[in-house]
Amino acid sequence: MNGFATGMKCAFSGLRLITLPGIRIYVLIPLLLNTLIFAAVIVYGGSGLDDLIHWVSGQWTWLEWIAWLLWPVFIVISLVVVFFCFALLANLIAAPFNGFLAAAVEYRLTGSRPPEAGTLGELPAEIAAIMGSELRKFLYFIVRALPLLLIFIIPFVQAAAPVIWFLFAAWMMAVEYMDYPMGNRGILFPDIRRELLERRTLSLGFGTGILILTMVPVVNFVAMPAGVAGATRLYVERFRVANTG
Repeated sequence: MNGFATGMKCAFSGLRLITLPGIRIYVLIPLLLNTLIFAAVIVYGGSGLDDLIHWVSGQWTWLEWIAWLLWPVFIVISLVVVFFCFALLANLIAAPFNGFLAAAVEYRLTGSRPPEAGTLGELPAEIAAIMGSELRKFLYFIVRALPLLLIFIIPFVQAAAPVIWFLFAAWMMAVEYMDYPMGNRGILFPDIRRELLERRTLSLGFGTGILILTMVPVVNFVAMPAGVAGATRLYVERFRVANTG
C-alpha cells in the first residue's frame, strides 16, 4: 500500500506544482484561451437573445414582459453549460501544451529538460504529434472498455462492476498522464504501458488520485494540468530513478 499512497501523493502534488513560476504559464495559456472562447460564445448568445427580444417586442408589444423570463433562463443555462463543458473544452485545448508543461515541471524538479521536449515555437508540430498520441490512447481505451461493459449484465459478476470500472478508470488516468513526461523522453506507448504494469500499485494510486481531483467541483478545471505535473514528478522520482539505478 506504500506505493499506492505514494502515487496518490504525487497526483495531489500537481496542484502545487502548477502554481510555480515557469510552470504556470503552460496552465494559464490554455485556460485563458478556454475562457475567451466561452466568453465569446456567451456574448454572442446574449446578443442574439437581445435581438430576439427586441424583435418579439416590436411585433407584439404585449410580450415585453418575456424579457424578464428569458434573461434569467439564459443566465442559468450559461452557468450550467460552463460548469459541465468548461473542463472538457479546457482538456482539448490544453492537450498540445501538456508536453511543454511536463518539460517545465521536469526542469523545475531536476534542473534539466528532457531530450525530446519541444518549445512553444514548435506548437504546430506538437499539435499533430499529440493528436496521434491521443488517438492511440483512445483506441487503447475503446478496445478494453467495450468488453468491460458486459460485466454489468453478467449475473453475480455485475455486483463487482463498479469496482472494476473504477480500477480501469484509474489505470487509464495513469496511462493518459504518464504519456507526457515519458513521451518527452522518446519512450514509446507500448513501453509506457509495460513500465506502468511493472509498477502497478504505484500507477493505480496515481490514477486514483487524479480521478478524485476530477470529481471535485472547480478543482476539476485544473485536474488535467495537475495530472501532468503530478505524473512528471512521479516519473522523475520513481520511474527515471529506477531505470537509471
